[in-house]
Amino acid sequence: QKNSCILPEDLKNFYLMTDGFQMTWSVKTDDTPMPLGSMVINSISKLCRLGGSSMYALPNAPTLADLEDDTDEEGNGDKPERPHFDSRSLIFELDPCNGNGKVCLVYKHAKPVVSPDTEIWFLDRALYWHFLTKTFTAYYRLLITHLGLPQWQYAFTSYGVSPQAKQWFNMYKPITINTALLSEEADSFVNKLDPNKVFKSKNKTPVIKKKPLSQPAGSQKSHTSMTSSKTSSIAGNSSRK
Repeated sequence: QKNSCILPEDLKNFYLMTDGFQMTWSVKTDDTPMPLGSMVINSISKLCRLGGSSMYALPNAPTLADLEDDTDEEGNGDKPERPHFDSRSLIFELDPCNGNGKVCLVYKHAKPVVSPDTEIWFLDRALYWHFLTKTFTAYYRLLITHLGLPQWQYAFTSYGVSPQAKQWFNMYKPITINTALLSEEADSFVNKLDPNKVFKSKNKTPVIKKKPLSQPAGSQKSHTSMTSSKTSSIAGNSSRK
């Protein structure tokens, strides 16, 4: 009501379920946990509008609208029209990105009536706009897919992520950071495991234990009689001696 606009349906359903979202995870280096991943969706109270206030607490201080540059090309080719800091657009901060920029919910057409169509854009530290997704649901999937790695939004810019962030990507999201290699060699990241060989049923042949050959009863008796005769003859010989 304050900004005379309506939240998109998917974002409204998200806020009806939970007032914002924050998830962080760490890695252990030298037995010391180091914060790494961060996934944030601002709560309703922190869904602040950008461009309305001045950058400095001084009278007649410049605002973001004063930095608006109309010399940029507007929506040429496949590039969508970028947002504006003045009254032509309504911009709300979804994620502060730990100071690396801002992910924003953008109403690009605010005059004469605010259009219900919204998009998700990334505003870098140099105040350049980079298109991310058309819907909040698609952005939320991107956020989860990239695990909240540092500067992951810069993967959608022309200059990419920093070398340090690229190392983390190579460790936890190698497919994302090597998309060019993936397009050239389709099988480079494909699991070549053959399930037919792994889960092949093996018919185990029963192990037959060999039993000692049993001698016939007659041979046993003859052997016993021979042994007894030998014993008696030995005893007779000893008695003779």
